[in-house]
Amino acid sequence: MNFATLDSVTATLAARAAAGIRRGFADYHARFRALTQRAPQRFAQRDWVGMRGDLVERIELYDVCVAEMHQWLEAELGLRSIEHALWRAIRDAYAAGIAPLLDQEMYKTYYNTLTRRFFRTRGVDPQIEFVALDIEPTDRIAHPVARHSYSVFGDLGAVFRRVLESYRFARPYADSARCAQAIARTVEAQLGGWGSPPVALELLETVFYREQRAYLVGRVFGEREHAPLVIALENADDGIRADAVLTERDHVAQVFGYTRSYFLADLETVGDAVVFLRTLLPKKPVDELYTVLGRAKQGKTERYRHFFRHLGTRPDERFVHADGERGMVMLVFTLPSYPLVFKLIRDHFAFPKEIARDEVMQKYRIVFRHDRAGRLVDAQEFRFLRFAQRQFDPVLLAELIDGCRESVYEDGEDLVVAHCYVERRLRPLNLYVREVAPDDAERAVLDYGQSIKDLARSNIFPGDLLLKNFGVTRNRRAIFYDYDELCLVSECRFRRLPTATTDDEDMHHGAWYHVNANDVFPEQFPRFLGLTPAQQDALMRTHGEIFDVRWWLALQEDLARGAQFDVSPYPAATRLATG
Repeated sequence: MNFATLDSVTATLAARAAAGIRRGFADYHARFRALTQRAPQRFAQRDWVGMRGDLVERIELYDVCVAEMHQWLEAELGLRSIEHALWRAIRDAYAAGIAPLLDQEMYKTYYNTLTRRFFRTRGVDPQIEFVALDIEPTDRIAHPVARHSYSVFGDLGAVFRRVLESYRFARPYADSARCAQAIARTVEAQLGGWGSPPVALELLETVFYREQRAYLVGRVFGEREHAPLVIALENADDGIRADAVLTERDHVAQVFGYTRSYFLADLETVGDAVVFLRTLLPKKPVDELYTVLGRAKQGKTERYRHFFRHLGTRPDERFVHADGERGMVMLVFTLPSYPLVFKLIRDHFAFPKEIARDEVMQKYRIVFRHDRAGRLVDAQEFRFLRFAQRQFDPVLLAELIDGCRESVYEDGEDLVVAHCYVERRLRPLNLYVREVAPDDAERAVLDYGQSIKDLARSNIFPGDLLLKNFGVTRNRRAIFYDYDELCLVSECRFRRLPTATTDDEDMHHGAWYHVNANDVFPEQFPRFLGLTPAQQDALMRTHGEIFDVRWWLALQEDLARGAQFDVSPYPAATRLATG
């Protein structure tokens, strides 16, 4: 829009609104960083409850700041707040103001959120929004993220001693020299196939915090090779210690995965950090990197952008039902060529499901704010996604229209998904164990047992433990993804099965005893899992306690007194031997 063609009142109002929106995002970013900057002290004091509280407050901050800016704009724009011509002028003035900024894509997302609040946009309105499906947001970023660089001459342990000295905490290292030597030995062992020792290291200046660990994140270089380098630090009883070193991309990807909570990492700008992280994890989508850094809204924008760009290149491909058993609560579909699933709440739930739609949405909100312990998929909530009906398999389309009227509606030749959750697509565990070799199937079943323990120790009970509700990742980890019966362990009533005292009770079909909604009988779990005898024996040998009510009652007692359980985000083989 040419500002010269605008009347002076409109041009002035547009410029003032654009400047206010830019200040609004800058204020959000400053408040985001202020919460993040508490992490070093929380880590030093081992205040894990406080760190979790900061993380939840930071998650909710975006909506708080958008609501404040919405209120300011209503007062500033008055009756013209829903005038398209004015908002086109605001958009153009805003675009000019943010053009020099490294994180301008995040500013644009913030702006789009506001326009949707005013106009209740369904789909995309290119007249007033920033719409660009054909760009890669980090491609134009050449600004190098702040980092420490170290040349390696001779003793690698001495170099890592310098590394640790570069990162000081409010609590001292227990024994930095011993930690440095252990890191050096581990790196040399992990990179032994290089044929020559490392020649350089570089690590981001920013320390990454999450749960009970701090991470130094960077790269290690050889004469011809390079690899990620992530050093995990823990605050032990006697001081800060190095706990693990990760140089394999799969291990680093697990730490930065979509099944864990967001990092607390104080970054002045975000795009340059994303560019750096992509050099460590080139296969990880940009949207997941933004999300894992706590920028969930930008992660949603990038996921939307990338998916619809992909969809535009596949005009003849159809959405189909996702593999696995059809859900009684959720209808799940996917595009076969793209690793996402779309989950819609059905209008009516099949027996014996008695949950309401609002309760299902509350379960997803719990997951969004809770410690996911590496065992819960990050589910992003989307509204008003528009698809061509011709791109749906006819059977799927009919089921959506007939059974999800509260979530979809037809608009001409399009289908508008008014509400859904989008997750990474995983292979359902019940299918996986039938498709792979017996040893791999047993390994998956054992990790399923471990996943139940990991979730329980983070105060999450899946509710429905059937294998169909778990998926298997590329790294062969068992992940829970069906949240409609999820609840807190602390809210469950774990019970032993009553013993029949009469013949009538013994012969009764079904439960002859009273069962409340929150009653759980752990010893019943195995009979419904559908495992082979060998798989069930292995599960009972390794994780048999999860079928014993005493284990759950003891865990509830631990949680009630504030016990904090540590669920490691990396394999035991990466842990350091500091002796």
